[in-house]
Amino acid sequence: MRIIVTGGAGFIGSAVIRHLLKSDPNYEIANLDCLTYAGNLESLESVETYRNYQHADINICNLNNLKKFFNTFQPDAVMHLAAESHVDRSIDGPKVFLETNIIGTFNLLEATKEYIQIHNKDCLFHHVSTDEVYGDLGTNSSALFHESSKYSPSSPYAASKASSDHLVRSWGRTYNIPYVISNCSNNYGPFQFPEKLIPHMILCSLNGRALNIYGDGQQVRDWLYVDDHAKALIKIVKGGKIGETYNIGGSNEKTNLEVVHMICDLLEDLSPVNGKKENFYRGLINFVKDRPGHDQRYAIDSTKIQQDLNWTPVESFESGLKKTIIWYLENPNWINRILSGEYSMNRRGAIS
Repeated sequence: MRIIVTGGAGFIGSAVIRHLLKSDPNYEIANLDCLTYAGNLESLESVETYRNYQHADINICNLNNLKKFFNTFQPDAVMHLAAESHVDRSIDGPKVFLETNIIGTFNLLEATKEYIQIHNKDCLFHHVSTDEVYGDLGTNSSALFHESSKYSPSSPYAASKASSDHLVRSWGRTYNIPYVISNCSNNYGPFQFPEKLIPHMILCSLNGRALNIYGDGQQVRDWLYVDDHAKALIKIVKGGKIGETYNIGGSNEKTNLEVVHMICDLLEDLSPVNGKKENFYRGLINFVKDRPGHDQRYAIDSTKIQQDLNWTPVESFESGLKKTIIWYLENPNWINRILSGEYSMNRRGAIS
């Protein structure tokens, strides 16, 4: 099976590629990633020498380059993970989110459509999306997002992903592109860019900086360990039903404040600060003004993918968070390089 993975140098995309290549030598994987600030080929060092793997420095906003690559590589499937994904960045500068998440998806759909027409063969389009397209469950502690939940995005990021979901479904209906869509909850784990909540709080704690929490910290998210997500995505691309949507969640609902408390408490055991009082890390917590349009609660019902594709998450939040913290403690050089941009800049000069 020949698979194009867009955004394969990103956090989730790199986990997908690692699992694909290590699970079956018959996969041929092409990683399309133009290496923006969050793309890091160091996340793929364990597989970069595999003969059935290649990286192409292609921006999904360049339709001509996409069409050329499709015709050369001749994929059986596209796993589309390339996206701008940080809510705060989308509030400060929404334009790039529209360009990448909407126009980029349009370009990929057009390239897929033309490729199918020219070569007269199927090519599955697996669009990887987010639970944020569904909006806010508010304070209802029992409601869950289902595959049929209405779309009600709150942020420019969520709106751009909702738009791309609609594009995929319409290209499927109008142009008969075989597709599946997955919507996942908050991911965490090794190799995550340190702007996201968990790695950000880990690194701030280790550097003795304030742990700034929006509002009262009572916003609830469902947390999914990245390797569990990657395995779910592979099950979908291998066995998902055409035209279906699959929600993927970890069944680990936590408030943001609970998450930060757990990070602090684990660090007290894993990285105690000599000469400092107990609960030093919790003492760094600082509440700041809430961000605009902040959703109160997300929660995923994963029943469909569990029943139809026999997937269940392996990691509890406690086990996954401990693994994540240990990884960041053991990889300070990776952190320093990605924060400085050193690694991506050095690598881009050698790759085309």
